[in-house]
Amino acid sequence: MLIGGEWIEPGGRSTFPTYDPATGKVIAELIEATPADVDAAVRAATGAFGAWADLVPAERARLLLRVADLVEQHADELARLETTDQGQPLAISGGFSIPMVVNQFRYHAGWATKLTGITVDVSVPDVDYRTRREPLGVCGLITPWNFPIMLLAFKLAPALATGNTVVIKPAEQTSLSTLRLAELCLEAGIPAGVVNVVTGGVGKALVDHPGVAKISFTGSTEVGREIGASTGRALKRVSLELGGKAPSVVAADADIDAAVAGNLMGGLLNSGQVCAAYTRFYVARPRADEFVDKLAAGASSQVLGHGLAETTQLGPLVSEEQVALVDGYVRLGEQEGATLVTGGSRAEGDGYFYRPTVFTDVADSMRIAREEIFGPVLSVIPYEDDDELELIARANDTDYGLAAVIWSGEVKVANRLARRIRAGSVYINMPPLLDAAAAWGGFKASGLGRENGWDAIEAFTEVKSIWTAL
Repeated sequence: MLIGGEWIEPGGRSTFPTYDPATGKVIAELIEATPADVDAAVRAATGAFGAWADLVPAERARLLLRVADLVEQHADELARLETTDQGQPLAISGGFSIPMVVNQFRYHAGWATKLTGITVDVSVPDVDYRTRREPLGVCGLITPWNFPIMLLAFKLAPALATGNTVVIKPAEQTSLSTLRLAELCLEAGIPAGVVNVVTGGVGKALVDHPGVAKISFTGSTEVGREIGASTGRALKRVSLELGGKAPSVVAADADIDAAVAGNLMGGLLNSGQVCAAYTRFYVARPRADEFVDKLAAGASSQVLGHGLAETTQLGPLVSEEQVALVDGYVRLGEQEGATLVTGGSRAEGDGYFYRPTVFTDVADSMRIAREEIFGPVLSVIPYEDDDELELIARANDTDYGLAAVIWSGEVKVANRLARRIRAGSVYINMPPLLDAAAAWGGFKASGLGRENGWDAIEAFTEVKSIWTAL
């Protein structure tokens, strides 16, 4: 753990293991933090807040750029660490996650010197009125296990750029890259106490701490509801990026080969452990059989293996518990009457591997079509091509609203559907991509607020009005 610029050693304290999900073997023991540790971290962040917030913006920008440079210099090390701890193939950790961390820090470093207020001619005589954006204070950043370092950067970079200090609570399954990033922050020159990390199951203690001004959480909708309730009672600021059940609409005029390739990427990225994973495939009935055949062939051909192996296309699930959860949904799908086309079982050997699974004959009411599985399970649901309104209603018939995709050769149709589908991000003829400048977040039970771009700056600042008698 890192508190006030000091690394806390385990000593005789309680620890918990973190595993390599590709082998099931323990790779490290980490400290099980206590509420007292959370209190110490919040006090350290509080003590560092004044000086950090008062630091001239150009200096904060310089330090964030230095963090970006160090991440880039250690990119291979960080990618291997992320792959070993989380399981995602190097093509993802090295080609997507770590470059995104670099981009987040460079992008938000630019915002540090560009925060502005406004002046308004108010209808009060002899008064000057203006606003300014100010940091919130101590922010609790609670991150998930599927993209640990990348999703931390979504929060950490804008929080620091706007002058906040932070206490980070990474997921217990995948804490190693977070600790290494915190180490690089210190090496970059970010002052002690600005960035603190507590490990273990102390998320509730951080959420409930009276010294925390804001919670930014990415994770399950179930936990997000509890955090929302707690922060609501305390009137704390909160951002929640939660679950999803993204519909993928494949129109009759779609390029099926492109749709299959894009849906395999969007549905199986990180072994389906993605909140925006394409999981419900609404395919125009005349093209459904062709789509199912090609999707199943592509899914069954995926090469499973350790993420460090160059040939690996699909890594393991994050834990034994996640394997059991995914397999439980697969068995449930069979019980509810869906037809299993391929996959549907754990892969032989060590580690937490699960075969990519494709179902057809899926009804909208089935749990595999309604609940977030967070694994490599894809459901194909035909629709009648001439009933656009029914299609939209079915795509929107979900508690979630994080992402959606439309595959069509007709631009007007695709954009008309995009406007009517209730999701925070809608992609047209492409897999789900992200960018530091593009707002990210969901409708309905997929969360509150947005990350990235100007939305992230607003999320970590408050507006102050200043009135001056003339």
